[in-house]
Amino acid sequence: MSPVDAARLASLTREFLAAHPPATTDRTAFLRARFDAGLAWVHFPQGLGGLDAPRSLQAAVDAELEAAGAPDNDPRRIGIGLGMAAPTILAYGTEEQKRRFLRPLWVGEEVWCQLFSEPGAGSDLAALATRAVRDGDHWVVDGQKVWTSSAHTARWAILVARTDPDLPKHQGITYFLCDMTDPGVEVRPLRQITGEAEFNEVFLTGVRIPDAHRLGAVGQGWEVARTTLMNERVSIGGMRLPREGGMIGPVAATWRARPELRGPALHDRLLTLWVEAEVSRLTAERLRQQLAAGRPGPEGSGMKLAFARLNQRISALEVELLGEEGLLYDDWTMRRPEHVDFTGREAGYRYLRAKGNSIEGGTDEVLLNVVAERVLGLPAEPRDDKDLPWKDLAR
Repeated sequence: MSPVDAARLASLTREFLAAHPPATTDRTAFLRARFDAGLAWVHFPQGLGGLDAPRSLQAAVDAELEAAGAPDNDPRRIGIGLGMAAPTILAYGTEEQKRRFLRPLWVGEEVWCQLFSEPGAGSDLAALATRAVRDGDHWVVDGQKVWTSSAHTARWAILVARTDPDLPKHQGITYFLCDMTDPGVEVRPLRQITGEAEFNEVFLTGVRIPDAHRLGAVGQGWEVARTTLMNERVSIGGMRLPREGGMIGPVAATWRARPELRGPALHDRLLTLWVEAEVSRLTAERLRQQLAAGRPGPEGSGMKLAFARLNQRISALEVELLGEEGLLYDDWTMRRPEHVDFTGREAGYRYLRAKGNSIEGGTDEVLLNVVAERVLGLPAEPRDDKDLPWKDLAR
């Protein structure tokens, strides 16, 4: 196939729609066919959902398909797979792994979760204690993971585990793809301040993972995990939004619709936050354009940090604007949602849910270090434990 430019891609999209009319094609069949046609991730290789086209052309494809009434793949439900597992599998997976996992992941037939954080190794992920011991063609995994979004609906998980405790903490880690239906995997809900259990804790007891489901080389897990984390931060902080998309939209709408709630001090704060939200939206667009040239870098950490802090300030203003009404929302009962919802539902929910933005995808403190060291070039903080064997670290 000749190189795919915008005109060629537009022609391919129209040909695809003519062959698969959205109104008369089964949803799953449509999504599978879209993947096979290379219109899922246009920048991915041919045969893996893409056409080796510039990443910047994806938006035009999405817009044309949406205008034609095509179904989407419910990206909120499968966001971890799309934003974290897929780019990592593409970067480090074998050809067999790519062909096995990417298509059902994008179509939404298999939901993914992330088994990274642990009770004793949250911000310091490299200090993780979950062990994986080689047993022939398998690895036997024992440990506990926490704050796992969507574990209760996931079929697969990206997992990091310690395979060599004699090495320093960053060097003795290996990355795996874990089948969540395997014996020894137990998922328990973690009820949050919102009343729901979007997060989970996961216990792994004698879980046998085939070596064929190892991603990257033995001991390469930290490098592979960094690819995942950089993509995660971009997917959270750099998501595509229209003007007044995200958290700023509902509070701006309330301000316009209910003049009795307005006050001079609140007006100035809302105007400041509206401008900051628009600056953040445009900066995220620029970041996505930079991604067209390669993998995400540390700049995504800055975007995710800004996303968290801005969401919290906007949601606090909305609750203050609404007064007592802002503390209410429709359902405080324990629910197990199928997707992460950063900005949905009522003001009271948004205010409480936004508190988690400072933790998920990397804590604010960790991201400040990333920005300081890798973006601004400031001296690194002293890390006395960096070269010590993991087994000798205080835990």
